[in-house]
Amino acid sequence: MNQPIDRRDLLKAGLGVAAAGALAPAASAQPKETIRVGFVGVGGRGTNLMRILLKLPGVKMNALCDINEANLARAQKFVVDAGQPKPEGYSRGETDFLRLCGRDDLDLVVNATPWQYHTPIAVAAMKAGKDTATEVPAALTVEECWELVETSEKTGKVCSLLENDCYYRETLLILTMIRAGVLGEPLYAEAGYLHDIRAVKFNTVPNGEPWRLDHTIRRNGNLYPTHPMGPMAWWLDINRGDRLTSLVSMSSRPGAMKEFAIKNFGPDDYRSKTDYKLGDTSVTLLRTEMGRTFTLWHNTNTPRVKEHLLRIQGTKGVFNSLMDKAFVEGRSNRNNDENWRGRHEWEETAEYRKQYDSKLWRTREEEAKGSGHGGIDFFVMSRLIQNLRAGKPVDIDVYDAAAWSVITPLTEVSVANRSKPMEIPDFTRGKWKLRAPIDPDLIV
Repeated sequence: MNQPIDRRDLLKAGLGVAAAGALAPAASAQPKETIRVGFVGVGGRGTNLMRILLKLPGVKMNALCDINEANLARAQKFVVDAGQPKPEGYSRGETDFLRLCGRDDLDLVVNATPWQYHTPIAVAAMKAGKDTATEVPAALTVEECWELVETSEKTGKVCSLLENDCYYRETLLILTMIRAGVLGEPLYAEAGYLHDIRAVKFNTVPNGEPWRLDHTIRRNGNLYPTHPMGPMAWWLDINRGDRLTSLVSMSSRPGAMKEFAIKNFGPDDYRSKTDYKLGDTSVTLLRTEMGRTFTLWHNTNTPRVKEHLLRIQGTKGVFNSLMDKAFVEGRSNRNNDENWRGRHEWEETAEYRKQYDSKLWRTREEEAKGSGHGGIDFFVMSRLIQNLRAGKPVDIDVYDAAAWSVITPLTEVSVANRSKPMEIPDFTRGKWKLRAPIDPDLIV
């Protein structure tokens, strides 16, 4: 496996200087009728995304890569069953993706592998002249984040993050309300990845991901920030009118993983005797250049119902997804009451959902049905292919991939140093001031 490239070495080589005045490409060089795809990592998650691609117009699956030959053969069969020729397979080892990236019949390399391979595969694809899209997170270190940005700028190739949570109906509903001025100026947002995946880590369920266990054993911080960060970044114009500047983070002590292991495997099992470094609950506070703030939660170790926590506060009102309530000053709970002023009571969201439902969900809901995660898997893949075919900017580019992913390594340092404040790099090098905010009416 390739090691992360040190940013100082890149600068010495002149890459940083050459790219300093450039913006990474948000769009392909020109429209393409067909996007020829190479897919790396066709386990459970990768296969689901690949099967969505096979249903989209203008996609040809030319190559697949996976070190598990059974997964590879299964994925090849899915391609044939979809009416396309059997794609060439690559399974010679952990770096066989390099051979795939070197093919001359690919436009896009998609990556759904374990986390540590995301940056090496994306970088290899861009250096080989291909656009690339990676599962989350895009990188594990600050250096890898810079490597993605600088490689994209130097090669002129797209590097997109497959952050499906940006396409939740509620995410786009809130974004539409913000653009319509309903909530006023956004000031604060709160979200989290709050999901019991102990069985996934210990691989006691179908499609488990045991490689996640190693991260839980040796790392402590917010290990999975992009699902909650993506929607909030769209709402508060991160990299598009504002930028993240600093964070502080803290974690509770670990406890639930060991209890789970003792209960399920017995006290003498090695998993019960293992020490788990990841705190059961992580909370991170972030600040932006424009003085906006975020609270970001992470909890994957404790017994809990999955919570879809999304909250946005503006100068005119608040929307709380978890409660499914809103309060908008001058509108909520008036009920023809002469004495409504000064009353602060939650309002049901039904009318807001009807009035501000996004164009994407209004027009394409039927297409998305059955695709996974309530339809957002379809949207993250279809929007990527749609934009690449049209030569238009992708919704989530390399600057987003870097800014949302860098939260993890920075929280690890902050937690290890008693919530030390950490500066967040400006991966756009000031271009955030010029980039247009996300327009939900253009996401269709």
